[in-house]
Amino acid sequence: MSKRSIRRQSSKGSGGGKLNKGNMMARMQAMQQQMAEAQEALANESVTVTTGGGAISIVMSGHQRVESLTIDPEVLDPEDVEMLQDMLMSAVNAAIEQSQALSADRMEGITGGLDLGGGLDSLLGGL
Repeated sequence: MSKRSIRRQSSKGSGGGKLNKGNMMARMQAMQQQMAEAQEALANESVTVTTGGGAISIVMSGHQRVESLTIDPEVLDPEDVEMLQDMLMSAVNAAIEQSQALSADRMEGITGGLDLGGGLDSLLGGL
């Protein structure tokens, strides 16, 4: 046989792309199921952030929902409301960032870091 006929046989011998497409669809469906399960599990996970030397503590779910907010009464100074506002803003923003990182970490474990056309934000529905 010539090299040309060997090449022709090897390109036809794989059975075509149907098997690969079927496997790809099955893997995508499994990934989609795993992502749905991970999103549900994130509701039961949380991050805790403290600021101001422990004066403010925020617990936030994996879905970026504030579960609790604790303020040490010693920081309640009517003369310095701006400081309390700054600490609250800092704590909320840090909790959101940590919760988003938790969510991204869980999803990356499933997708293997793939960018599936819009990133994790579009897959998570803006959670």
